[in-house]
Amino acid sequence: MKAKDLDKKFDSGADVTKHLDLSKARRSEQEQKRVNVDFPIWMIQSLDKEAKRLGVPRQSLIKMLIAEHIASLT
Repeated sequence: MKAKDLDKKFDSGADVTKHLDLSKARRSEQEQKRVNVDFPIWMIQSLDKEAKRLGVPRQSLIKMLIAEHIASLT
């Protein structure tokens, strides 16, 4: 299928996913990179307490707090 035909189908609201190879699809800027950060014990205890209160893992809480802080900078 030519790109212009795919564009027309997409623009008309048709489902074009059957024409795509989603096994190679990636969300831009969503790739993961592991980093190591050392926290003082008191901070880990506070993070764990808040994570438990919210019902989320510690890592999720840390990501959420950092994302909120970054968003507040812009």
